[in-house]
Amino acid sequence: MKILVENGEYGLHNRGDIATMIMTVQRLRERWPHARIGMLTAEPRVLRAVLPEAEPIHAGGGWQWGRGGFAGQLEQLTAAKVTGPTALKWREATEAPLRQLRGVGDRLRFEAQALIGKETPAGMPPLPPVPAAITEADLVIAQGGGYLADIDLYQAHRTLNLLEHARALGIPTAMIGQGIGPIHDRELLRRAFEVLPGVDLISLREGLRGPKLLAEIGVPAERVEVTGDDSVEFAYRMRRAEIGADLGVCLRDSEYDRFGHTVPGAVAIARSGAAEEVARRVSRCRVLVTSAYHLAVFALSQGIPAVAVTASEYCDDRFYGLADMFGAGLRVVRLGVDDLESELPLAVRELWESAPELRDTLQQRAVEQIDSVRAGLDRVFRLMEQRPAPIR
Repeated sequence: MKILVENGEYGLHNRGDIATMIMTVQRLRERWPHARIGMLTAEPRVLRAVLPEAEPIHAGGGWQWGRGGFAGQLEQLTAAKVTGPTALKWREATEAPLRQLRGVGDRLRFEAQALIGKETPAGMPPLPPVPAAITEADLVIAQGGGYLADIDLYQAHRTLNLLEHARALGIPTAMIGQGIGPIHDRELLRRAFEVLPGVDLISLREGLRGPKLLAEIGVPAERVEVTGDDSVEFAYRMRRAEIGADLGVCLRDSEYDRFGHTVPGAVAIARSGAAEEVARRVSRCRVLVTSAYHLAVFALSQGIPAVAVTASEYCDDRFYGLADMFGAGLRVVRLGVDDLESELPLAVRELWESAPELRDTLQQRAVEQIDSVRAGLDRVFRLMEQRPAPIR
């Protein structure tokens, strides 16, 4: 059996997405221990290091499946033990300065667009052809993420093209742990109307915005379910028995988040390092302040309350949806509010005081989502096992 996974972040820089990938592959392995799981990526060596049980499907290999049998197993072992860790160490050593350079470029572009009255880049690169590996796939899964939105038109269209092609071949398709929208772009909406109603199952990481949007697009209600984020279980496993003592802060600069502030007296949480390392840093906190969605997931899943600082409609959708899944343990503070200097410290103080009593409730919410995610994947398993063989 060959399972092709679209993960939404081919560069493998986002630790939250990597955590989601790890959990998905583990769950697939539990059901089908001998399946070949192909992960679309631009970093095959890094993938081998962070997720040795997945097979990289990449441009250097013609977007094809690699060798199977003993030769393939030997290649996988070598990559996982030697070339993969070397590539990962090199990237960890160079990632921070490269991120700073990218940040300078992003800021200059953002400022230039503001001067000429444009809020988004003009156009996008040409879309690549659908990976050739799909012709041998028995199941296509679009891994959870927040890429099916205006903020990432390139990845959104690439994913829709993949799902549409799979459907034409009679291959079962599923989208899991998705954060969908906001979508205002006319072309993306048109493609969503064409493709999404034909997806066999769509599970969402939140129930506040996604179900309504999918209903408007025409996706049948019986094909949609709200499960929670796939990385909840990953973080929950990292929880500590004792409550933390730190105030963690992670504010990210990106095209959809604009932060130029530092918070004195707080412990900064870097997003570099392995996903496990980032989750363990979060576990030391009593309260987390963040603009990074998955860092908030890592905190809440361990019973740690968080303050989400947002600066765009895209981030509002993500964090209000997450707050709806976890309840009182997440406060959302808009960056543009007039009383930010009083509202943000007040939210932190209140959560700091209530952290002990929120801990059990948040962890229980995490367990409920873990169960829902696994139940949703059971539907994918049944879907696969009940369908006839795809057209070749």
